[in-house]
Amino acid sequence: MITLTWYGHATWGIEIDETRLLIDPFFEGNPVAEVALEALEADYIIVTHGHGDHVGDTVALAERTGATVIANFEICNWLQDQGVENVHPQHIGGGFHYPFGYLKLTIAMHGSALPDGSYGGMPAGVMIRTDGATIYHAGDTGLFASMELIGEEGIDVALLPIGDNFTMGPDDALRAVKLIRPRVVIPMHYETWELIAQDPHAWAKRVEEQTKTHPVVLSIGETYTVE
Repeated sequence: MITLTWYGHATWGIEIDETRLLIDPFFEGNPVAEVALEALEADYIIVTHGHGDHVGDTVALAERTGATVIANFEICNWLQDQGVENVHPQHIGGGFHYPFGYLKLTIAMHGSALPDGSYGGMPAGVMIRTDGATIYHAGDTGLFASMELIGEEGIDVALLPIGDNFTMGPDDALRAVKLIRPRVVIPMHYETWELIAQDPHAWAKRVEEQTKTHPVVLSIGETYTVE
């Protein structure tokens, strides 16, 4: 069984059978977070890029849980300097077979400076292929034509930013759906702050009208089960 829980912003909990993954764990300082960091557990933490609202609480969470952090090479090196013991570095286009499935880092059009100004390598999206489904977390990104190639992988669930200003807005996110052609799409990275406030239901209606993809809008803390 695969379940996806949206914790707000770009933060997701993914459970694949008994394995617990957290993507971009941003809780402390997140104005929409509804779960205390101390209540979370993780076997793996995935960091898409170096910005503070995505690296977030990775160090504290990894130290408490002993989780393995998966990120690009530069971020993994930086995390080790912060005291994180268990890391697995990858890079764009590279994948690795973990106990929970195959994880590949994909292109993302964004920045990646770390909280202290250190170089954070290239930003990434994340594709996870398991026996049950293929999930694509786009990370923070603008629209790019190679999303069509990502779609050729056969995406069951795509998690796409719609907030605009820092990432794709609703118009470009709709174009992304048309390129990727996922079975299901769930919007993220919106309404954390007024600057990226959007109406996800209006966007979902456009997805329904213009594509064959099924849109799902989650409330913060809500879980979607992949079928």
